[in-house]
Amino acid sequence: MARNPHLLDLFDSSAEDICRIFEITAALKAQWQRGIREPLLPGRVLALLFEKPSLRTRVSFETAMSHLGGNAMFLGDEVGWGTREATADFARVMSQYVDLIVCRANAHSKVLELAEYSECPVVNGLTDAAHPCQALADLFTLLELRGSLDGAKLAYVGDANNVARSLAVACGKLGVTMSIASPAAYAFPQTFLEQLGREIPQLRLEVRVDPRQAVRDADAIYTDVWTSMGQESERSARAAALASYQVNNALLQHAPRHAKFLHCLPARRGEEVSDEVIDGPNSAVIQQAGNRLHLQKGLIAWLLDAPST
Repeated sequence: MARNPHLLDLFDSSAEDICRIFEITAALKAQWQRGIREPLLPGRVLALLFEKPSLRTRVSFETAMSHLGGNAMFLGDEVGWGTREATADFARVMSQYVDLIVCRANAHSKVLELAEYSECPVVNGLTDAAHPCQALADLFTLLELRGSLDGAKLAYVGDANNVARSLAVACGKLGVTMSIASPAAYAFPQTFLEQLGREIPQLRLEVRVDPRQAVRDADAIYTDVWTSMGQESERSARAAALASYQVNNALLQHAPRHAKFLHCLPARRGEEVSDEVIDGPNSAVIQQAGNRLHLQKGLIAWLLDAPST
């Protein structure tokens, strides 16, 4: 299978590519832990093209590029992407200046169009349809926590949003069982389930309504905010529909004692997760957030064919 020049959606990534990114990530993280930040990509430039606010994605990518010896520039609305000039013209010009573009967009179609015309790799930093960098960092974290993904099970509780969709694809690619519990109105759409069946028939996916069933035998329990960016007008309705899907100590009574808690952050404490869980001994959210830096450093090095990786 030919290597994809972009990272737009994990449907387009092979298990071999993901495992190779994990290998590079682990090696670079081990170096970082020893205080080594080898400048593998001196002079390379990363552009961050963002329509949405960001903490983890922006800072981790900027830091990753700095550790690798390159530079990063943050670009907001002032560059006129898709407004002042056509995306095709913008992408062709931008890719004359930079080596890699990370795009965080409202609509997934905008990232796809950018990649279509770009002469350098484009990475999806988050869209309404997918969050591949987050899902890769999550599975890398689970790998660290367990030592292996063989026989692993990830339970997701709550709104089946863009993060949940990327997690399902990543789990399928890497042989991890995924169990998801959502109310019917916030479950995976049938079209997405059909796409999973076509493209990743080996995926072991358990679709539940009862979160207590979903967390049974899970190695990790994952949740995300009930109301994502752009859905603020739906917050009251979502809170009412998802109230029984909070990850709290009562729910953890139905999970194995070793099950770790994961959350992509930011969290709305008291809504999708209780303080006792996110601050509890089984919470791995800080390790998980830290791995955004390391995974993305590995991804950049892989995409740009950094030497010694």
